[in-house]
Amino acid sequence: MIYFDVTKTGPAKYSSGLTRVSHRLLDELASQRCTAVVWKKGGWRNSETGREITFSKARNEWLLTVELFSEGEREGFREFIESGKCKLAAVFHDAIPLKYPEITRRNSVLRAPDYMKMLSNFDRILAVSNYSANDLHEFWRFQGIAPRATVERITLGANFQKYTPRASAANTPAAANPAFLCVGALEPRKNQNFLLDVCEALWDEGLQFEMNFVGRVNEEFGEPIKSRIKTMRKKYRGLHLHESASDDAMLALYTKCRAALFPTIAEGCGLPPLEALWMGLPCVCSDLPVLREYTNSGGCVTAPVNHAAAWKAVLRRILTDETELTRLRSEVLARPLPTWADAAAQVRKSLV
Repeated sequence: MIYFDVTKTGPAKYSSGLTRVSHRLLDELASQRCTAVVWKKGGWRNSETGREITFSKARNEWLLTVELFSEGEREGFREFIESGKCKLAAVFHDAIPLKYPEITRRNSVLRAPDYMKMLSNFDRILAVSNYSANDLHEFWRFQGIAPRATVERITLGANFQKYTPRASAANTPAAANPAFLCVGALEPRKNQNFLLDVCEALWDEGLQFEMNFVGRVNEEFGEPIKSRIKTMRKKYRGLHLHESASDDAMLALYTKCRAALFPTIAEGCGLPPLEALWMGLPCVCSDLPVLREYTNSGGCVTAPVNHAAAWKAVLRRILTDETELTRLRSEVLARPLPTWADAAAQVRKSLV
């Protein structure tokens, strides 16, 4: 039996990457002995009935969490971890709050050390990339921690929605419309300001295209980016911000755009590029080791972080070179992509 932690992600109001990982994994695991639970008043309860959960290690029960936590947020949680009442597993996303504290929400920075220390007492850690697994090991070494946990890598699913078929040559339009898509919260880490600089230069050259940003506004860092987009729209009418796009709206954007752009500074995995590939879109991504774990398989172009000339050249080529666009689209449609069913199978195989 797997008890799946939805304390925060169950009632989440916006679809962050972490929330999507939680919902999609639970969707795939729920059909086979998996129960959603929440941490409440120092213990675990069934998320639907509210009934208290009594664990038994003899029954080979696992508590699996995709969420971020600390003792300050979940009073008594450290004691539960150390109690040995059941086996513990966690999906580990990244160490970004420690590596980039200046552009990370304050609460995340404060929580990260406690969270990563507590993970060392779990039985199994499922890292979303080799890069994030290495960061976790490095943190433990720096802290002088000998972890009890075994760290394994899982591959997240690319399929955008549970019932959305993968794009194929038969069902993917040619995307003649010159439009780009960038998905991610408006914040410095996602680097939208840099992309705005690049687009502004291309528009001033006379190129005509749409630039669609999709993502919530980070409450600590995002307002200046939103304000800049609003100001630039007075001059560049092809610029659009979609703060809360439904899945149907996202599907429409995927259909109309030529490529998805991800100028990000740091990622733990990079779920939006995978979802864009599923929908048949070529991707232009920052040349980061973590993204190279799957961008090297085709349909993606990488450019150095914050290298304006390189990014301008790539976007100009995608806008004007139909042969290049066709080549990239062919690579996207031909390459294998992981599904959430695959990810769930990896999880079940690990939790034995």
